[in-house]
Amino acid sequence: MGIKRHKPEEIVTKLRQVEVLCGQGMPRLDAFRQVQITEQTFYRWRKQYGGMGTDQLKELKRLQKENDRLRRAGSFNGWMRFQWRMSGKNQGHGTTQCRCHQHM
Repeated sequence: MGIKRHKPEEIVTKLRQVEVLCGQGMPRLDAFRQVQITEQTFYRWRKQYGGMGTDQLKELKRLQKENDRLRRAGSFNGWMRFQWRMSGKNQGHGTTQCRCHQHM
């Protein structure tokens, strides 16, 4: 059976369900079973998403998308600079001065 990856919204919902069930007097391990997660998963999720509301979750997702976009743009720009250097258009205009700039 494959591993199910939960969406962040589902994770926050399951964390809340466990807290509600525990608040109603259900033992924590039974609450984990009812929402179909392991104890280890609960504590890992609580560490990452604990106390997070839906607005904060949306902001987190927006920032993660922005970081991914910027990371891709940065790697693309680095690749373009590398291609430009290797294309020969930059011959003699690297970090050292070339002959055409010696008279300056």
